[in-house]
Amino acid sequence: MHQSCRGNRNPLLRNLLFFRVFFLAAVLTACGATWSGCNRNAAASRYDLTGKVVSVDRELKKVTIAHDEIPGFMSAMTMPFVLKEEWAYGVLGPGDQVKGTLVVSGDRSWLEDLVITQEGAPDATAVPEPANEPKPGDKVPEFVLTNQEGHRVGLGEFLGRALVVTFIYTRCPLPDYCPLMNTNFQELQTELLKQPELIGRTQLLTISFDPEYDTPEVLKTYARSFTPNFDHWQFATGSSSEVKTVAEYFGLRYWPENDQIIHSLRTAVIGPDGKLINLYRGNEWKVSEVLGDLQKLNLARLAR
Repeated sequence: MHQSCRGNRNPLLRNLLFFRVFFLAAVLTACGATWSGCNRNAAASRYDLTGKVVSVDRELKKVTIAHDEIPGFMSAMTMPFVLKEEWAYGVLGPGDQVKGTLVVSGDRSWLEDLVITQEGAPDATAVPEPANEPKPGDKVPEFVLTNQEGHRVGLGEFLGRALVVTFIYTRCPLPDYCPLMNTNFQELQTELLKQPELIGRTQLLTISFDPEYDTPEVLKTYARSFTPNFDHWQFATGSSSEVKTVAEYFGLRYWPENDQIIHSLRTAVIGPDGKLINLYRGNEWKVSEVLGDLQKLNLARLAR
């Protein structure tokens, strides 16, 4: 069931596509009723969701949907979602009308019981082209931003320490996107504080890609929920062009949509020499992985 079949619009293939989609949806919904009843977290919240597919990123397993208002939870907006049913990544296309259930459980959210209610046109909005990304060993270029205190900070002043960079915006509503990055950094800082030999040689930097709203003052207030001081973890923003330059270098994609921002996720570990050590895509990275990167850097320093 490849995307090329969608573009040909062969009547037989189209009928087979619809039959397979609705058959699989019906089977998964019916079979999943018992499974989900036994395994669903009682604390999870569920909301009916309807909307139109904007793009499908099969590599990152994300589907961006322009959804209708979800009463009592979220206004109408466009944003990326993770799907529970793997089959959907193979058949969904831009313009498809869908309905399903948004599940929010702790720091995770996903769509399940997804059904295509109407197929979209083949020439609808295309999936954004993959961004170029740096590779481990690449020298990260100098960038200058403004931190939560209103002071200008550049990559150069972090040389000699490992730098861990991630991207967020403060109004992000889904728990497994920006809030998860903050939670991960908070946990990382806690682990680093247990290792004096690491904390003194590490700097955390969270960059907002929503400079119009996330002013230094807003970032400072927001950051207080995650860190008692900014000795080892700073928050930064800048002009639109400054932030865009940094984000695009690391392959971060983002664009405004109504009052929200549609975005991917990137977290980078940069060595004391300013060279990239690791680039984590999405939200699947673990604190232990980044901590391992930092410990290896410290061991390499001690071995010299």
